[in-house]
Amino acid sequence: MTDPGTTLLAPPDTAAFRAAMGAFPTGVTLLTQGSGDGTIVMTLNSLASVSLDPLLILVSVKKDGRMRPRIRRGGGYAVNVLGEQHRELSSEFARPDRPEGRRAMTRIGAVEGTTGHAVVPSAVAAFECRLDTEVEAGDHVLLIGRVVAVHRAPDGARPLVFHQGGYTRLAGTGETP
Repeated sequence: MTDPGTTLLAPPDTAAFRAAMGAFPTGVTLLTQGSGDGTIVMTLNSLASVSLDPLLILVSVKKDGRMRPRIRRGGGYAVNVLGEQHRELSSEFARPDRPEGRRAMTRIGAVEGTTGHAVVPSAVAAFECRLDTEVEAGDHVLLIGRVVAVHRAPDGARPLVFHQGGYTRLAGTGETP
């Protein structure tokens, strides 16, 4: 029996799928590869913890996009979890004509991390990774990275949250009910 408040979407099409996935709030990140003149950056919200032993995280990128071959050649990447103050950067680096190279480094206020990838010191958190595994999944590739460095902002930093096609804020103080 279906709850009267639930809308069934059958058969799902791309628009229905996107709308339903929009009900799931996500954090927003900047995925970076390289630094200096070789920096490329893109906004993404597909970040998941995979394993604690070893430390592994997963991101998803377009199979035919420009990020995948760069990560494959370079052997790694960094994921920078954006804070509320980074809303403009999130939008800018989601566009196809986003900055690259030193211009991107300057725009995001990045420094070269220990793995050679751009890290945003003002991010809520950042994970520097060496590429561990690639898994093709439809029109995307899941990149599983072995975390080799973690950076974290002081407690109280508020993450940028995306929900139902727009940015939102977390309510409360983060206390457990």
